[in-house]
Amino acid sequence: MSIGETITLTDNTTEDRSVAIREALRNAIIDRRLAPGTKLSENEVGSLFDVSRTVARAALQMLTFEGLVKTERNRGAFVSNPTPDEARQIFASRRLIEPGIVAGAVDRITAEDIASFRRQLEEEERYMNARGPSARRAEIKASGDFHLMLASVAGNAILQRFMDELIARSSLVIALYGRTGVSSCGHSEHFAILDLIERGDAKRAADLMLHHIDHIEADLDLQPKHGLGLKDALSL
Repeated sequence: MSIGETITLTDNTTEDRSVAIREALRNAIIDRRLAPGTKLSENEVGSLFDVSRTVARAALQMLTFEGLVKTERNRGAFVSNPTPDEARQIFASRRLIEPGIVAGAVDRITAEDIASFRRQLEEEERYMNARGPSARRAEIKASGDFHLMLASVAGNAILQRFMDELIARSSLVIALYGRTGVSSCGHSEHFAILDLIERGDAKRAADLMLHHIDHIEADLDLQPKHGLGLKDALSL
């Protein structure tokens, strides 16, 4: 094996470890085992997973990019703690962007896209009917994926990048503060929006999307949640 091959193998192994840590922390955040504001020390994360601070830092940076973790200079990393005003801003931003995405999707969607959406909605329905934390995480992700798929079909790369961040931040708010304990991203409304898009009715599809976003936000209970410490949360 050459030096170049050895470096590649080492880099891949390090990246895999960072991704695994990121997934464990992400799950603990979405399950509400790690409350907003919980400090995520690189030393403690590294110790719990038996990895270097460099690997732990990479995992925390991934979560920071998603908006699930906030890094403060000279203080470290913390689970993001969206205020009620920040949550309102997230959904206000979605109201500005998503009707335009719907209009773009109406102009560009194909029969093949429609089939992909219907498969996605069937998957979302399976998670809705399942039970347990892992099913809940999967449902939140599947619900967000519907909106990200619309952004992709609309064909505006800039808006798609905005939506990536908005959906990640929305998922955190929904997971932490959703009153029903599910994503509350109305599954039946997804079907109805898709039907209107398929029919080419951009106006009604955009109006329903706005109602849909209102429905998601109305389910939120933006009260402080008390979670566990980092070590206890990850031991569950």
